[in-house]
Amino acid sequence: MKNKSEIIVPVIVGILTLVFVGLFAYFGSSGGVVKNDKTGLFEGQMSLEKLSEISTCPLTSDKDSFAKCLTEKGWTMYGAKWCSHCQAQKDLFGDSFQYVTYVECPDNAELCVAEGINGYPTWKVKK
Repeated sequence: MKNKSEIIVPVIVGILTLVFVGLFAYFGSSGGVVKNDKTGLFEGQMSLEKLSEISTCPLTSDKDSFAKCLTEKGWTMYGAKWCSHCQAQKDLFGDSFQYVTYVECPDNAELCVAEGINGYPTWKVKK
C-alpha cells in the first residue's frame, strides 16, 4: 500500500496542471477573448482598445462616435443584466453605450440561440 504522500503529490500536480492549462487557454494570445472567424463571434469582455482594433472603428475621446461606428459596421453585443462582465463592458462606454446595438439574451432567448451565443458578453459582427 502506498503512503499518503505517494498519492497526494501526483493528485496535487495533476490539479495544478489543469489549472495552469485552463488559465493559459483563457488568458492566452487572445487576452481572454475567444474568436470564431467563421461566425464573427468574439466571446468575453474586451477593452475598448481591443474592440477598436478588431472592428477598425477609431477610438478617440468621443466614445459616442466609437459606439455609433460599431453599430454602423454591424457589431452587436449580446449579454444579460445579471452578468457582471457585461456590466463592466457597458461601463467602459459610459453614457455612449446607448449607441451600441445590444441584445438582452434572457429576454430574447430564441434570437441568441439562433445567433450562436454561448456566453456573455459576446460581440458579433454581421458579415
